[in-house]
Amino acid sequence: MTDLKGRIALVTGGGRDVGAAICKMLAERGASVAVNYHSSKVDAEGVVAEIERTGGKAKAYQADIADPTVVKKMIADIKNDFGGLDILVNNAGLVFRKKFTESTPEDWKKQVDTCLYGALNCSHSAGPLLETSGRGRIISIMGDSSRVGESGLAIGAAARAGTIALMKSLAREWGRSGVTANSISLGLIETAHDKAWVDANRDKLVKAYAIRRLGLPSDVAPLVTLLASDAGAWITGQVISVNGGYSMV
Repeated sequence: MTDLKGRIALVTGGGRDVGAAICKMLAERGASVAVNYHSSKVDAEGVVAEIERTGGKAKAYQADIADPTVVKKMIADIKNDFGGLDILVNNAGLVFRKKFTESTPEDWKKQVDTCLYGALNCSHSAGPLLETSGRGRIISIMGDSSRVGESGLAIGAAARAGTIALMKSLAREWGRSGVTANSISLGLIETAHDKAWVDANRDKLVKAYAIRRLGLPSDVAPLVTLLASDAGAWITGQVISVNGGYSMV
């Protein structure tokens, strides 16, 4: 049911951590994978090489997803290289932990440009291909702060909350074309944060989770794969938490 043979996927921020795990699992299920990166070229090419070593198809694409012109070209290149696009995973993000009154408009812009405008740009450019596919999928990855709020993360939370609204709206707008659009809301994925900070605060952090550990990329990729497949064809407009019980609302 989670067979993705013949499908083409784009994963933004696909070179590292959660994005890399998603790329690899989609490829394991048979999808051809476009691995987007902004500055982590070596990491993205490493993901591509690993996928190719196991017989899969993948290619790395450098693009700043905050730039709509660059994103439009990336989507056109993917169509030219692979023949279309069936799955878009909006994974790339940028969040600064800072008290709201100590943050600046420059801080706001950087986070909103990546977290919200990145999803807008990619969804807008990919939309026609996803609708044509007949089995298009958009899956947006974000932190749980976008649902429940978190001190120090007001801007990132607000930007991602906008992405949730975007997914719900696209689910309604594109559903007649067979496109589904969902959000996955994550607890703290330890590999996505500074290791020294995680190790120094681990005992305190873990107490916030019903399942007494922090998340790993391997906890996220299976749900993305499900939503991308035919098994997820009747799931749309949802916000699904993968958070070890950090929040339960």
